[in-house]
Amino acid sequence: MPKLIDPVDPRILDSFAALAGGRIWRTRLTEIQRSAESGRRSGQAMRARHAVELTVERLRKRLNRELSAAERQIGLLAAEAVAVAGRLSPAGRERLCALLARALRGEATLVPLFHLLRTAVLQRSRGFDVAYAGLDDGAPFDLLLTRDRTEAEVACDVISAEEGRGVHRGAWFRLADRVDPDLQTWLAAHPGRYLLKMTLPQGLQGGLSDATDEGSPLAVLHGRIRTMLATSQRRDHDEAVVLRLDPLLLAGAQAGDLGLLTSLRREFGPEAHLSVTAAGGGVFVMAARSGQENEIAVAVRKRLATLAPTRLTGTRPGILAMFIEDTDRTEWRSLREQLELEGETRQFLAGADARRVVAVTCASRLEMFGMTGSDVAPEGELRFRNPAHPAAKAAALAPAVLSSV
Repeated sequence: MPKLIDPVDPRILDSFAALAGGRIWRTRLTEIQRSAESGRRSGQAMRARHAVELTVERLRKRLNRELSAAERQIGLLAAEAVAVAGRLSPAGRERLCALLARALRGEATLVPLFHLLRTAVLQRSRGFDVAYAGLDDGAPFDLLLTRDRTEAEVACDVISAEEGRGVHRGAWFRLADRVDPDLQTWLAAHPGRYLLKMTLPQGLQGGLSDATDEGSPLAVLHGRIRTMLATSQRRDHDEAVVLRLDPLLLAGAQAGDLGLLTSLRREFGPEAHLSVTAAGGGVFVMAARSGQENEIAVAVRKRLATLAPTRLTGTRPGILAMFIEDTDRTEWRSLREQLELEGETRQFLAGADARRVVAVTCASRLEMFGMTGSDVAPEGELRFRNPAHPAAKAAALAPAVLSSV
């Protein structure tokens, strides 16, 4: 993706925050900082979830050092937002400010807006003229691409990988933080190495910011774990959960959380949710799995089917630009290498719901933040062309629609 301005000018970051309103921006930063103090694991996850907001604020401090790749990309996209605001009609600028304000409330983040901005910059670098039709004209799609008198609509959307998980990572982090004090107390009285294996046939739902409800499934599960520890039970099970407490016997496990987690990941696989609590010389590991495999790619296919008829007009070739949120390097690599995203996307493209769609693209935070390496999709995204669309072979659209795999 081309550089918009180098180095990132802190004054432009100030202008970005001003688009939302100074009070709204300051309130949001305070909320994020407060939420990040809620627990070790959930706090770390909360900071990662709001990395864009926190990075923008950090860049406003006039850093006297070399920027990381992620900082630079976030700064450049914030600069794009400021530049776009200056070109939009009054109604378009009002829509942008409203979009930004909504992104700074509740469970929302700046990721959807930055996905839109990045998509525009990426397509512009490929030789397209890009208009923010959703903002300027109130169109159902976001961007209008033009190249050699050929047009295409782009609808940008963000889907969380949590929608395809039986056990949500946000809920798992909150459970681990709640249980951690109990485990530390228990380890003080029972030194050793332990493993609590959980199977959750009904899953475990919820996000990082969900309010604590003592009657919630998470609270009930926490209570059952506490009862097991208090009564020295080794097993507890019903239709909602299977709990089994055993000595931790893991060949090749290195000392320290990092080495232990690596060994546990190798033992339990990429879909397992893991947590390590250490106290004194004792170690207590929790490992949980849902009752079924994750279906993240399936969730993406279902979302595509709902987007195509509502976000694209059908009067021009349409591109659905998907952002897969809440994945890490390992999971993103697996979705690509196991051809899960490709399989589900091509299944969608083969159906009647895809008549308006000439291509689907997929990206993650790795691509948005300018990361490098084999885990990152080449050309900044995965692309899947719909060979049945009349414009599939249009030379003018080729840079945006030709399949990347």
